[in-house]
Amino acid sequence: MWHGRFKHDTAKIVQDFTQSLDIDWRMAEADIAGSIAHVRMLGKTGILKQDEASKIEIGLNKVLDEIKTGNFTPSENLEDVHMNIEARLTEIEPLGAKLHTARSRNDQVATTTRIYLRERLNVLAEELRELLKVLISNAERHLNIIIPGYTHMQQAQPISMGHYWLAWFEAFYRDNEKLKFALNSLNECPLGAGALAGSTLPIDREFTSELLNFAGPTRNSLDTVANRDYMTDYHYFASVLMIHFSRLCNDLITWNTQEFAFIVLPDEFCTGSSMMPQKKNPDVLELTRGKTGQVIGNLIDLLINLKGLPMTYNRDLQEDKRGLWASLDTIENVIKIMKDLLSKVDVDEKAALSGLEKGYSLATDVAEYLVMKGVPFREAHLKVGRLVGWCIERDLAFDELTLKQWQENIPETDEEMLKILSPRESVRRRNVYGATGFSQVQRQIDEAKARVKE
Repeated sequence: MWHGRFKHDTAKIVQDFTQSLDIDWRMAEADIAGSIAHVRMLGKTGILKQDEASKIEIGLNKVLDEIKTGNFTPSENLEDVHMNIEARLTEIEPLGAKLHTARSRNDQVATTTRIYLRERLNVLAEELRELLKVLISNAERHLNIIIPGYTHMQQAQPISMGHYWLAWFEAFYRDNEKLKFALNSLNECPLGAGALAGSTLPIDREFTSELLNFAGPTRNSLDTVANRDYMTDYHYFASVLMIHFSRLCNDLITWNTQEFAFIVLPDEFCTGSSMMPQKKNPDVLELTRGKTGQVIGNLIDLLINLKGLPMTYNRDLQEDKRGLWASLDTIENVIKIMKDLLSKVDVDEKAALSGLEKGYSLATDVAEYLVMKGVPFREAHLKVGRLVGWCIERDLAFDELTLKQWQENIPETDEEMLKILSPRESVRRRNVYGATGFSQVQRQIDEAKARVKE
């Protein structure tokens, strides 16, 4: 395509080094979609005769059929997907040599990538929506099951397991908002920006934008061919999404151990040991946690690539897709498998409650009861903290104390207070908006359903 400027052919070693077919062939259909819009615009504006534009479009559709049926074998000698398609088009229809009128590979690549990425992100959006539904379903199934809540990996207060699932619903719902932002950030059409400065030909950029379902054309041709912000927006979404998955997996891995034992993982999503017959390993969760670093690394890879590039296009940007494809493939697989796994997770409430036997996680309930009796919170906190220490020294649980022992340690306590000293009552009484109280969790479930429906 550039032999007019050069006296010698490109060296084979250079062809091998610079080719990008291994990373961009997957965009072949998206590239043809962009070319069809481009050639229709050339016909509409009179840059090409209408019958020329029609013949080129027919040729493009023939190439598309060959790609879909697997009858098209691309050549690395033609460097990338774009030149392979154009070369095959010209073989089918010699007028294909006019297709590249008023277009550079710079704006062509940018357009093709956005079309392809938009399609993949829309698929991800549907998968993420299904994941949110699974978390809501889990919250409904486990609304009345009580587990210990943790801070600093120490038991803190009893919570509804339904409330726990809804915590992850909120995290992944925010990821959904990040995904929508990423989709919006790529919703401008680069076609017409040319190599960097636009074209002297009377092209109609609004027309091609409309044909390709973009909100409109990009506003600055220099920025258009240099811009990869829409990719960084995707990578940020993907990285935070995977961090959320990793943290969720870590909880489930921990709670599935014999030391905790209140999460029951489905057999079909676990593996065994080649040596130890008793093992049931949470490999899916561990691999998801392990893949997180790869996705974050792809974000860092792109950022480092971009940080020193001069305006506008530089060949370094060809490498922007390796990490992009790897990240897309990873998170698509992770969402699918985690969605199915989570729908089959169960809870052993008896094992979960066994961890709350001492009752010390109800210490805040006692302190707040004293507040309602007029005791300043700091004083109540001190009194209950001393009582906990007194109980630990004697290996006594809260529910083993007599009213006399309570009053010897905290004179303000009474028989009414003894009625609140159970994990279930503790959860029930946390009846403020967003809290773990059963009625509040049900309210959160109803609101979550409405948000997903929107």
